[in-house]
Amino acid sequence: MKFAYKFSNLLGAVYRHGNLSFSKDGNSVISPVGNRISVFDLKNNKSETLPVSTTKNIACVGLSPDGNLAILVDEDGAALLVSLITKAVLHHYHFHKPVASVRFSPDGRKFVVTKDNVALMYHAPGKNREFNAFVLDKTYFGPYDETTCIDWTDDSKCFVVGSKDMSTWVFGAERWANLIYYSLGGHKDIIVGCFFEKDSLDLYTVSQDGAICVWESDTELDGLVLRKTQETKRPVEGEEEEEEDRGEGEEGQPRGEVIRGKTDGPVEKEGTKNVRYKQRSKHFFNKEGNFNNLTAAAFHKPTHILVTGFASGVFHLHELPDFNLIHSLSISDRRISTVSINSSGDWIGFGCSGLGQLLVWEWQSESYVFKQQGHFNSMAALCYSPDGQYIATGGDDGKVKVWNISSGLCFVTFTEHTSSVTNVTFASSGFVIVSASLDGTVRAFDLHRYRNFRTFTSPRPAQFSSLALDPSGDLVSAGAQDSFEVYIWSMQTGRLLEVLGGHEGPVSCLCFSPVQSVLASVSWDKTVRLWDMLDSWQTKETLRLTSDGLVVSYRPDGKELAVATLDGEISFWNPQSANQTGSISGRHDLQMGRRETDKITAKQSAKAKSFTALCYSADGESILAGGQSKFVCIYHIREQILMKKFEISCNLSLDAMEELLDRRKMTEFGSLALVDEGVGDGDGVELSLPGVRKGDMSSRRFKPEIRVSSLRFSPTGRSWAATSTEGLMIYSLDGALVFDPFDLDLDVTPASVRRQLRQAEWAAAIVLAFRLNENALTQEVVEAVPYQQIPVVCSSLPDVYVEKLLDFIASVLERCGHLQFYLTWAQSLLTQNGQKLKSRSGAILPTIQSLQKSIQRHFEDLSKLCDWNMYNIRYAVAMSKQRGVKRTAEDVLCDNEDEEGSDSEDNDTAAQLP
Repeated sequence: MKFAYKFSNLLGAVYRHGNLSFSKDGNSVISPVGNRISVFDLKNNKSETLPVSTTKNIACVGLSPDGNLAILVDEDGAALLVSLITKAVLHHYHFHKPVASVRFSPDGRKFVVTKDNVALMYHAPGKNREFNAFVLDKTYFGPYDETTCIDWTDDSKCFVVGSKDMSTWVFGAERWANLIYYSLGGHKDIIVGCFFEKDSLDLYTVSQDGAICVWESDTELDGLVLRKTQETKRPVEGEEEEEEDRGEGEEGQPRGEVIRGKTDGPVEKEGTKNVRYKQRSKHFFNKEGNFNNLTAAAFHKPTHILVTGFASGVFHLHELPDFNLIHSLSISDRRISTVSINSSGDWIGFGCSGLGQLLVWEWQSESYVFKQQGHFNSMAALCYSPDGQYIATGGDDGKVKVWNISSGLCFVTFTEHTSSVTNVTFASSGFVIVSASLDGTVRAFDLHRYRNFRTFTSPRPAQFSSLALDPSGDLVSAGAQDSFEVYIWSMQTGRLLEVLGGHEGPVSCLCFSPVQSVLASVSWDKTVRLWDMLDSWQTKETLRLTSDGLVVSYRPDGKELAVATLDGEISFWNPQSANQTGSISGRHDLQMGRRETDKITAKQSAKAKSFTALCYSADGESILAGGQSKFVCIYHIREQILMKKFEISCNLSLDAMEELLDRRKMTEFGSLALVDEGVGDGDGVELSLPGVRKGDMSSRRFKPEIRVSSLRFSPTGRSWAATSTEGLMIYSLDGALVFDPFDLDLDVTPASVRRQLRQAEWAAAIVLAFRLNENALTQEVVEAVPYQQIPVVCSSLPDVYVEKLLDFIASVLERCGHLQFYLTWAQSLLTQNGQKLKSRSGAILPTIQSLQKSIQRHFEDLSKLCDWNMYNIRYAVAMSKQRGVKRTAEDVLCDNEDEEGSDSEDNDTAAQLP
């Protein structure tokens, strides 16, 4: 259980490349992030990254109409059929060529895939178990160039395909007698979008040069006539099997029925009239010439709203077919890559791959529903908050972002730095973030007012590559990589207190002791220096290393020091006696991949690699290590062995992923990676020159290399995070591994536990449940204890089970709704066993922090709810008082009328008496 961590979520990147999709209810947006997909719940303000990944970056996503299935296709054409309910991969398929778009039919029975100049229609997977989930139905030929977009009619009878050859092709999904195919021209550039009108064959086509054509059909959907079945010859059983065995041919054309649109046109038959189109009108977006190329388009059929995005970051909303402009706004200065509209037509999703930005805009109220942007360059550093609820990250783009782990969203971004951020750290209070940058400043940010309230600088300009904060939060230290000095500032006054000299090489890492005022600094001069902050800033000890020091880390109890060096070793030291207590050689555990431009093998290249990030676990028994590799290693310190290796990514779109040479990429002139294909729309990430905000004529593209730049364990011990080329990866404890018994014997069974419950032996039942160590059974036992008996049970538990019960309550309180019940357990445990727990405060610190995190999260949620309810109650009381006054007046009038009526009745009765 101790090392049973699994991938939990991906933060720091919200969109990379591909098309956005809204869920069926329109409340969630599905965004491709590299080779994974993330689901952002806009109603509940949460995000989730599905635990499935493709081989390369996802190029397009197709969502079924019922929202249960998704088809993910990567850059090479490898497809995954994924269930969005179980979050599992159902089927693998390969289209053998890059796919431009995937689209399900509205009835969910078919889907069309476009690759090259071919449209392939497949039977969609059904509810029954099938050996082959993707069965090819028909192959449609027509365009002369690559296809770009697809749209279906509302009744799934026809679909339209746009192409780069400036033509649009309408195909029949069935063998219609009066519509087999129809080609439309009228454009002078690539077709970006083609859309059917609602319940009609009328068309709208949009091209890259900003032109839109309105096409009117002379036939309604009801007028399509099905061709007689005898005209289509069905193959006999043997021929069909032979065709299926043949599979894909040498030219990559799949099997299935073929419909060609390059032969003679369809011939009209007696009694049927072929479908004809005529151009009703043509409009242009860029009449004034203020906009660049049109890059994305989406159309909402019920409301007739057309949304178009441009390369300049501008987007338009038009009402069709009259082409009335509703909105014209700009969201950034970068290219809008994709546009999508939800089912109700209220929200519009925009994706900008250049910035890694995802926006959801509500066009009627002209407000943002969702606005997130990751680090569009590499992440360099991360740090957990003391309660484990937030993560602060710094990137090469000069931004510092703070992420909420429970929602997975960024809630504040600081942009004061003008160069790469090299390190970030939280103060012990949890409301101050300090960051160091290569721009020569160290900045402190306030999370109450969201402002930069301190800026620390050195007398001479220096590039700060390392940062550390003492446990009290009063001293800020930063190491320079050019002047070989360590600078100490006061957080209260902002003044420079001391400059520590003595290192003969760049200072690579700093770390304060958690229990003493001792600063450890490691340098490329093969030494670790321990500085005493209380004794005139003197060097307390100097530890000699075997190679250049890269990173240093203190154990949570401050009794051990770990140092990673350039030769790939991790050495452990006792800071009190300055003696080395052990070492781990991890050079061969990195398994560095081979770069495309390398001329040596990956095995030889790994000999020069080392760990660049270290982090102790919350209990101090193990250590995490990562570097220029796709693996993160976790070592057991006492045994000095490798416990587990975590593979951060399997995305082959990144460099240094493959361990062996790919002969398919080798030519007689060398590797294909060395061939410069120019900028254009090539693969990789665009990189501008430093300091250029926009209009960089020398921008170039590069293929990012996989690496792990920073590692941190959560203070609660339940998760750890790594900043990598993919983004911010969160790994949490795997709840599926539930059976981990403790002090087990033959008498400890679920039946004996429940027998103790029936006999009202609450403490004995809890002890037996913890010896089985099964969470479901333990929760059943704890919740069966009467509320009045909680203090009695807490006072009679053995010491070892007090800590286990406290740890269990901290984990359950985070997700359970019985708030007062479990808070009473926590209060009784801490009150009656406080002295015993205080003596072991170092060992149970992760448990206490986890409990604090759970209580703090409930406090924030309930405080907002109580404030909201308080205002509602005040409003209801005020309204009831007004209605009470009005009702009182009405009652008086009604009583008067009743009295007058009763008097008249009495008079009538008296008149009738003799």
